[in-house]
Amino acid sequence: MTALDRAASIADLRRLARRRLPRSIFEFIDGGAGDERTLRDNADHLAALRLMPRVGVDVAARSAAVDIVGRRSALPLVLAPTGLAGLFWPGGEMAAARAAQAAGISFCLSTNSVASIEEVAAAVPGVDRWFQLYFLKDEALMDRMLARAAASGYRVLCLTLDLAVQGRRDRDIRNAFTVPLRPRLKTVLEVALRPAWLAGFLRAPVRFGNFEADAPQTGFSSMAQHVAKLCDASANWGTIARVAAKWHGPVVIKGVLAPDDARRAVDLGAAAVIVSNHGGRQLDHVPSAAAALPGVVEAVAGRAQVLLDGGVRRGTDVIKAKALGADACMIGRPFLWGLAAAGEPGVARTLSIFAEEIAIAQALLGRPDFAAIDRSVLSDL
Repeated sequence: MTALDRAASIADLRRLARRRLPRSIFEFIDGGAGDERTLRDNADHLAALRLMPRVGVDVAARSAAVDIVGRRSALPLVLAPTGLAGLFWPGGEMAAARAAQAAGISFCLSTNSVASIEEVAAAVPGVDRWFQLYFLKDEALMDRMLARAAASGYRVLCLTLDLAVQGRRDRDIRNAFTVPLRPRLKTVLEVALRPAWLAGFLRAPVRFGNFEADAPQTGFSSMAQHVAKLCDASANWGTIARVAAKWHGPVVIKGVLAPDDARRAVDLGAAAVIVSNHGGRQLDHVPSAAAALPGVVEAVAGRAQVLLDGGVRRGTDVIKAKALGADACMIGRPFLWGLAAAGEPGVARTLSIFAEEIAIAQALLGRPDFAAIDRSVLSDL
């Protein structure tokens, strides 16, 4: 039995990822902004909720399948857009997309992916693909990305609103994290202690694949410098409306915490609102995603779907999010830990753990139909 086979939880996959990755790269996944209070709150607030099981219910047949933005999903999960997945495992975006396809769920590609829009589409044509777009200073470049994503068969456009500037991430500053990695003595020593990661890195050099033709990278760049160079801090709701109007398909809005912003997103025509604080990586000391979720659900009032992104570490967290009004969840760090641990099989293990935990929770809660889960599964005790 391999270490991956013995991984019983997402926490186990995190430990395997930490063992394989150089420290500065592991901390790029793991870290958040400032004191990381919001990063911790995302998980802690979900963990603090208690469930009330009901017994005497026939739970022999159970289903966690749901409709997410017009497509049937085998699980109430979407793989969230995460930058630089290919840094953690060679071909990381393709590996994650293949695991998503095998599990019957959707995969969202980040603007800041290592593999390009076209490379992922060519390698994994059968997965339901979403494309996440940041607002760029170069409007023509943004238009070209939209056209490329449409031509490559991406079904859903995910507009992320909470990256006007890069959050101050202390761990990345201390580690002097850059793309590509700057060859400092400390970094060289870290990498030398992780030969398996280094071998993959040498086979598949890291770059920002979606920018190669239009804004090629030169030299070493921190993520803050990359964002400052390319992202448009002046973008507003008018900009959002103009970009959304150019996409001929469903648009989802990510990075919403305030109920009023959720209303504006739905008024604009969003098919879904994603309640997210960027995994605690942007502004610290903001509400956790779980804390903000009920207010957003009330504001949306059934006019669009609501997804939760942030702090989901267990199948029971997915159940709790549904009880608070979410239609489904996005997961970022959990699948990246699986990816960093073992590539595509690691992501598959992430998803199988979630599937098993959701199915067991449904049985023991007496809720065989995931779609029927509501606030009554939460305990006041």
